[in-house]
Amino acid sequence: MERLERAYFRTPIGFLEVTGTSRGIKTIEFLNFRVKIYRVPHDLRPCVDQLQEYFAGKRRTFDLPLDLEGSSFQISVWKEMMNIPYGQTISYLELAEKSGFPKAFRAVGHANGSNPLSVLIPCHRVIATDGKLTGYAFGLWRKKWLLEHENAFAQRDLFYAKV
Repeated sequence: MERLERAYFRTPIGFLEVTGTSRGIKTIEFLNFRVKIYRVPHDLRPCVDQLQEYFAGKRRTFDLPLDLEGSSFQISVWKEMMNIPYGQTISYLELAEKSGFPKAFRAVGHANGSNPLSVLIPCHRVIATDGKLTGYAFGLWRKKWLLEHENAFAQRDLFYAKV
């Protein structure tokens, strides 16, 4: 079994835990508590650096090896989510259609919620068909912050007129 390394760092919306192996990044999760930050392991340094650049507003895409574990269905949905451009949102229904499962939007929503790589796989960019924020494992307030950080709300408001 390959050694799992772990790193922590602080973001404007809480601490993140990053885990990975020499093959790639396995998980990125927001924590609801504080942690003591130690030296970042060598294999995780590029990920931490790129995430810090993202939170500083200096990075829009990521170039990191991933070590994904999930069903082929989940992985196909996660890969499709990585195609959602920075600063834009799509609905769960649109994600289901783009993933090739147009009638399985609930299953696609579940795969979205099982995303192990918060921020890198931008599940926060998936919203309800009516433009409302729904479902984010780390809290809707974080989803809102991430979308505002990417200016996605401004883009969405162009398409969802208030009635």
